[in-house]
Amino acid sequence: MQRSNHPGPRSGLAAVSTALLAMSRRLEVRDVLRTIVASARALLDAEYAALGVPDDHGGFSQFVVDGISEEQWRRIGPLPRQHGILAAMLHQGGPERLADVRKDPRFEGWPAAHPEMSDFLGLPIRDGEETLGALFLANKKTAPGERPGFTDEDEELLSLLAQHAAIALTNARLYERSRELTIAEERSRLAHELHDAVSQKLFSLRLTAQAAAALVDRDPARAKDELHQVALLAAEAADELRAAVTELRPAALDEDGLVATLRNQVRVLDRAHTAHVTFTCDGVRALPATQEEAVLRVAQEALHNALRHSGAGRIEVTLARRDGAAVLTVGDDGSGFSPSTVRSAGRHLGLVSMRDRAAGVGGRLSVHSEPGTGTTIELEVPGG
Repeated sequence: MQRSNHPGPRSGLAAVSTALLAMSRRLEVRDVLRTIVASARALLDAEYAALGVPDDHGGFSQFVVDGISEEQWRRIGPLPRQHGILAAMLHQGGPERLADVRKDPRFEGWPAAHPEMSDFLGLPIRDGEETLGALFLANKKTAPGERPGFTDEDEELLSLLAQHAAIALTNARLYERSRELTIAEERSRLAHELHDAVSQKLFSLRLTAQAAAALVDRDPARAKDELHQVALLAAEAADELRAAVTELRPAALDEDGLVATLRNQVRVLDRAHTAHVTFTCDGVRALPATQEEAVLRVAQEALHNALRHSGAGRIEVTLARRDGAAVLTVGDDGSGFSPSTVRSAGRHLGLVSMRDRAAGVGGRLSVHSEPGTGTTIELEVPGG
């Protein structure tokens, strides 16, 4: 779908209104960042737009782009550092408009796969004295005969957008902080409930087991009944535990997103175990919350199986896009198992719960394994 080369005076106000409404409707920080970037690029009719949120270590905690394909973004490489023009945008108070960014003395070059950019407009997004991020646009689209580059009107529009972007980002941060506090309170509540419920079950289980032990010689029939009760109590305790754990969405997933959470967990497991555990991601940025949780839980279960039961020396976790879906693959070079035993192995390896999680988000789980050839678990969910 083609856009006009310039918003024009009559459509300008409507475009600004649409952009501001779009930002105000988002609650997640990541969604707000994407909306700001897309709105700025469309509003000013630029070829490229980006927004960087600085961290405290000379880099960016988040960097969102619009106008660059997923493949091109992947080839560009790691997130940029705070240097050159990017650093200037973070530390100065007003906008920066350049006819050709490549000729500015602060320009320090781009990675090989980076697109060529010339005219440039950028400014910080600030909340009082705090710099929340820096917004950049490049390559203004102009009609034949029009003067190239960004205009005074563009600068005014971007300044207006940045002011509202600061409000939207601050609100999103407050929302996420409020949700974190709610999650913490809910975790505390569930911990108390879990402790009480499971403690009672385990206490009953212990007494029943002691009764069975006392009866086994003089009344085997009653001892058998007591042991049957032990099994029921143990199953109930396991159900209580599973239900509580299912309610707890990992805090790291809410804060960092799926890709960062998986990468961090794999890094920890690689250090903690003799098996070499790796993670690669190709083109998957973010998914709806329910999908992200399902993918993370399946990955955790599959990793647990590979580390505890397979004897694997190498475990590879990948997350990639395929035909409009996100595909998680956890493969190991361990002992594997025979497909004929998959029913009994299914309970032992948690395959039933993994399939339930997949079905719950409209996904599909497949398991490939043979004795001596390792196991590969693949989860495909829509929305990648």
